[in-house]
Amino acid sequence: MSEIPILLVDDDDALRNALVQSFQLADLAVEAFADGASALARLSAGFDGAIVSDIRMPRMDGMELFRRVAAIDHEIPVILMTGHGDVPMAVSALKAGAFDFIAKPFATDHLIASARRALEMRRLVLDNRRLRAAADQGAGGELLIGETPAMVRLRENMRQVADADVDILIEGETGTGKELVARLLHRWSRRRGRPFVAINCAALPDAIAEVDLFGQEGGRAPQSGRIARADKGSLFLDEIESSPAWLQGMLLRVLEEREILPVGAEQPQAVDLRVIAATKPGIDASVIEGRFRADLLYRLDMVRLRIPPLRERRDDIPLLFGYLLHQAADQMKRDVPAIGVDVRAYLSDHDWPGNVRELANFAKRAVLGMQADSPDAGDQMALAQQVERFEAAVIRRVLERTQGDARSAMTKLQLPRKTFYDKLNRHGIEIDTYRK
Repeated sequence: MSEIPILLVDDDDALRNALVQSFQLADLAVEAFADGASALARLSAGFDGAIVSDIRMPRMDGMELFRRVAAIDHEIPVILMTGHGDVPMAVSALKAGAFDFIAKPFATDHLIASARRALEMRRLVLDNRRLRAAADQGAGGELLIGETPAMVRLRENMRQVADADVDILIEGETGTGKELVARLLHRWSRRRGRPFVAINCAALPDAIAEVDLFGQEGGRAPQSGRIARADKGSLFLDEIESSPAWLQGMLLRVLEEREILPVGAEQPQAVDLRVIAATKPGIDASVIEGRFRADLLYRLDMVRLRIPPLRERRDDIPLLFGYLLHQAADQMKRDVPAIGVDVRAYLSDHDWPGNVRELANFAKRAVLGMQADSPDAGDQMALAQQVERFEAAVIRRVLERTQGDARSAMTKLQLPRKTFYDKLNRHGIEIDTYRK
């Protein structure tokens, strides 16, 4: 039986008892009251159910009850049961915000169906309020949103180590927010006023990587490397598990000696920095397989922070989505949309392999009015929208088969590079989520 209550108010004992049985048979929780004052005592602004009340009652009639309920929370749904002579009064209540009225005599199924709709509307109202609260939380500066035990523990661990000058390894799947965690660690540390330098170890230009990282002395154009620019600050090494073998050895020296040797230099250069590295899950297996140096991992792994994927903290998804939804609306100069049943179902049912990054793209689509990918959504979509949806589905399917290999996917789809990436951007597809 549903735990969300319906408050039934009717001074007619026989009718009230009969309706209680009908609601219970329909698997709906119900609390019965003989007068409006008793029902009001049960209410608060956070009440998550609905009210069904007769209009004609002594002392406090249904209209007065409706007005008092609206004063507590005008979005609590109230269904009024009316006799034939009270229909004009009930219509007036509808105009004032009542959810529905049921004229006597009525079929019980009719009342139950209206009650179910009222409960669903109330759930949507409260969901939207929670989403807005999450947005306010994000706007207040706490960007690592989540109240599940795993996220609370992560924030606590981050606070404990942020101001300790130790190197840190962040482990998390694609899209979980590893760089965000790194930036927060820097922001919460004593180095906050110094540079934060991020380096993607998987995307270094081979020909100039050493000069780019370590700098160059002598010649016509001596230059400072990116690692030197992190002096007195924090160096973030993203996708450290993808760094080539030559770089792993050089990084080990940086970690152990806190010095760099620019290209063409005879003497090393001291650097004062805090190293934060990030990796996808599986770096320990890479060590066993010989693809990553064990001594480098041991040096990095003084403190390891694991970011849980969204599928492990589903209760955080509505809160996080609320922040991302308001952020997307601000960026696009659009109103924040109400969250309907299809979007709420998608949030709870989808596995979110792309994690927060995928959720952010979904929030942008929601702001643009694009429907969730539910099975029956296409019935209500225009032809152009259905074509767009089909195209996105084909691209996702090809990316799954090619495991995110862009070149193979472009070949199978027979698309030039620019068109391929334009379509990825338009459909909010993150190619990294398909890479193994």
